[in-house]
Amino acid sequence: MHPLLRPAITAALLATCAGVAAAQPILRPAPGAPTSLTPQQAAARAMYQEMVEINTADSVGSVTKSAQALAARFKAAGFPAADIHLVGPADKPDKQNLVVRYRGKGSGKPILLLAHLDVVQAKRSDWANDPFVMREASGYFLGRGVADDKSMAAILAANVLRYKQENWVPERDLILALTADEEGGGANGVSWLIANRKELIDAEYAINEGGGGTLGPDDKPLFHSIQAAEKVYADFALTVRNTGGHSSVPRKDNAIYSLAAALLKVQQYTFPVELNDVTRPFFEQTAKVEMPSLAAAMRALSANPTDTAAARIISTDPRYASMLRTTCVATMLDGGHAPNALPQTATANVNCRIAPTSKASTVKAVLERLVGDTAVKITTDRPDRSDGAPAPINATLLQATTSLTKQMFNGVPVIPTMSTGATDGYRLRAAGIPTYGVSGIFSSPGETNAHGRDEKLRVKSFYDGLDFLYQLVKQVSGPLKPMS
Repeated sequence: MHPLLRPAITAALLATCAGVAAAQPILRPAPGAPTSLTPQQAAARAMYQEMVEINTADSVGSVTKSAQALAARFKAAGFPAADIHLVGPADKPDKQNLVVRYRGKGSGKPILLLAHLDVVQAKRSDWANDPFVMREASGYFLGRGVADDKSMAAILAANVLRYKQENWVPERDLILALTADEEGGGANGVSWLIANRKELIDAEYAINEGGGGTLGPDDKPLFHSIQAAEKVYADFALTVRNTGGHSSVPRKDNAIYSLAAALLKVQQYTFPVELNDVTRPFFEQTAKVEMPSLAAAMRALSANPTDTAAARIISTDPRYASMLRTTCVATMLDGGHAPNALPQTATANVNCRIAPTSKASTVKAVLERLVGDTAVKITTDRPDRSDGAPAPINATLLQATTSLTKQMFNGVPVIPTMSTGATDGYRLRAAGIPTYGVSGIFSSPGETNAHGRDEKLRVKSFYDGLDFLYQLVKQVSGPLKPMS
């Protein structure tokens, strides 16, 4: 591999999670944006813009308003009222979810097409332009949610409407679910649907965010990922309390010092390597495109997960290190009540991203053992996740993704991946619905700046994803032709 490609690949792998990116301005125009649109592209763009320009941020926005606007489109397209569902908690009028069923021939269980309508909050004062007005500039769409996750929502919705317009009937039903509070808030749509209306979304498997393609510095595709697993999110509160007193009479049992000592022990600890049925092939396949020293370490660790020398080499990249194991990091601090008083309370939040072969209760026990101080109380409000160990990707979906990637993106490798962040996929997996992140949407490492200021997505990538998912869903919901 050319040495210039290595930084792009290293930075990109694992960045397919729906979620985390560093702030980054538009440095140069993104090539390939079409100069004119097909009717299908124009319809999808209009829907995309409508979605972006409805504020769906938790607390200040309304997912329901967006869901209602989309429901009107399906009704106008001739979908029966019985197949259009606006549902959600009765006490959360702004958190209603849209579920639409497109009837097929009844051969096999449905396929669920999932995207979330809510977005991370965006303050107008932080953005050069209104974040809830979609703009197109330098080959990018810009606005809150253009990457996470309204591009996926618009693409899936536009394609289902297109199937209806073309009178195409799939072998099995397709279910479109556009949901609330994936990014946070008290009314997560997927959880509510599983608990209250699972029959609306029950499927053989789901296609979700979390996967996608990575571009090299020459804007050419490097690889295409399918997300098949996620790390487990858990926050742990480390709290120290004592009686405090006057700051002129210091004592050894200072709450802040005790907490600081505990955090240093957490910082210095490295969790053991935990590979699974997704991360092992991830490293095996990534070795084919990495620099020689990392490639050799990846092959060695895949063959022997106890190879500490190989793990040490791979861990020189923080993103690879995060894929290898559970990670815990201090993210928030609060302590003391007055500048001239000994602290009565000191608290830190430690955020852990747990390997899916482990669980929160196990990590809590590790933290307690590490800290080794009964004055430091460790608590969490997260129960152990129940989605089980990662499993191989559905063979039909993998075959279709590989075939289409070969046709559309110059045959770059399709690599299974585990997100170090989180999506609603883990909720569905725990409910018995395997879920895979795949999109056909390509980007350069970090450029989308999802969750950050001036979030963006390449114009070309949106339309590529529109075409890719249109074809992918048609293939997996009907008889699949042999790969050429």
